[in-house]
Amino acid sequence: MTAVLPIEKSEPLGRRAVGGWRPHLLALAAVGTAILLLFHRDVADLAGIWIQSATFNHCLLILPIIGWLVWQRLPELQQIAPRAWAPGLAIVAAGALAWLFGFAGSVALARHAGLVLMLQGAVIACLGRDVARALAFPIFYVLFLIPAGDQLVPPLQALTAKMSMVLLSLVGVPAHIEGIFITTPTGYFEVAEACSGVQFLIAMIAYGALVANVCFRSWRRRILFLLAAVTIPILANGVRAWATIYIAHLTSNDFAAGFDHIVFGWIFFGLVMTLLMAAGWPFFDRRPGDPWLFHREVQRADSAASPLAGVTAAVVVFTALPLAWLAVAASHPQQSAAGFKLPAVDGWERMQTSSRHPWRPHFAGADLMLMGRYRSQTGQEVDLAIAVYQQQDEGRELVGFGQGAVGPDSGWAWTGSGPAPLGGRLDRIGSHRTVREVATFYRVGRVLTGSDYTVKLETMKTRLLGGPQRAVAIMVSAEAPAESVDPRPAIDGFLRALGPIETLADRAAGLPQR
Repeated sequence: MTAVLPIEKSEPLGRRAVGGWRPHLLALAAVGTAILLLFHRDVADLAGIWIQSATFNHCLLILPIIGWLVWQRLPELQQIAPRAWAPGLAIVAAGALAWLFGFAGSVALARHAGLVLMLQGAVIACLGRDVARALAFPIFYVLFLIPAGDQLVPPLQALTAKMSMVLLSLVGVPAHIEGIFITTPTGYFEVAEACSGVQFLIAMIAYGALVANVCFRSWRRRILFLLAAVTIPILANGVRAWATIYIAHLTSNDFAAGFDHIVFGWIFFGLVMTLLMAAGWPFFDRRPGDPWLFHREVQRADSAASPLAGVTAAVVVFTALPLAWLAVAASHPQQSAAGFKLPAVDGWERMQTSSRHPWRPHFAGADLMLMGRYRSQTGQEVDLAIAVYQQQDEGRELVGFGQGAVGPDSGWAWTGSGPAPLGGRLDRIGSHRTVREVATFYRVGRVLTGSDYTVKLETMKTRLLGGPQRAVAIMVSAEAPAESVDPRPAIDGFLRALGPIETLADRAAGLPQR
């Protein structure tokens, strides 16, 4: 068994050491303020998400928790003399690069992560290796300020629906599943985004990491507790969704909805959190008064001169470089899509949009959004949607959460995918027992694709290296007129008559035709 050696006790450092902390803290405050000012838009975005999004309200508690964690480590910090550490600049540079790629690719998560990495790197570079070791967990915990996890909503919805089906079969309730829609003899249920459990899961991961550090010293116990903090909320949310459907089966849908909001809200998850803590309590192995640091050597007040000035200047330069690069790359002429109208398609005529099950894709902030319905000579019907962004920006992005064929609060939900048409992709969506297929094509730079990831990469490439800045989405959708009728032939026939998608996309964006 390896012995754990606490940091050697010594008298608090004298005035010389305290004076050594002052310039390092002032330098850190200066570069931290500079970073926050340079990236003030991202700071405002983060604060807005923490306040407005229920998924990330817990982030408002992270900063006070970090302050408390630092306060707990003050006795150990008093024995360490800070010394600027140049290798910490690598983290600053990595954060600046992540922010640059995030801005170029319109990926808010990468920008926010890059900002946090720059701040973490500034702490490590300005205060030094030993201080960073003493503050390892508080510095790590800053990562929980990043609003990440929305990408888990679709898989968690699907997983919750499947768990509900398993539990319904165990209690003898006949049910049919189609994506995230469940049909029982008493009703039609949707595992909506709010029912995915992502809010509680993200909060529980942050809470579990804190408990693992504060209450455990054994890494094995920490990992096991974290695994429980991730697994139990997912399973509990499956039970919650099943119970809501089962109660509706036994009573009524209205009663089940009210019961879900009252009992299966945070009261239910508060009980889950309490049970998790009660289960972990007997295994807590950190006692009050245990030291936080376990290393023998620390820098003393008589250490060599700290390269503080050079490191501080380097932090500012590294964080300013991505902004300078973008300022140079941003000088390019813009085209105009004014006057573009939906095309005439041979063999198809324009008609009024259906009002039975209205569908409209969602592209927030698009410079041009056109939509129309066409009918062929054989009676097939399709919807054509064209969205154009002359230049993507924050909140005006071709792909992102809530963008595309299924918009927020649209009543439609993704149910599956199908064989992709050339240069695009095919999605199946559903709403109130109505099924649609949507062929989606994106035109970014010189590329035609149906992949969200390719869109991000091409957007990044054109922003960093130049090229056409426009981004266009073209969607062709058909509704299944009956359960046994495949809407795909209508889509394929319309695409053949429409001609090259690249040409239509460039015309819509106002680019000159070759």
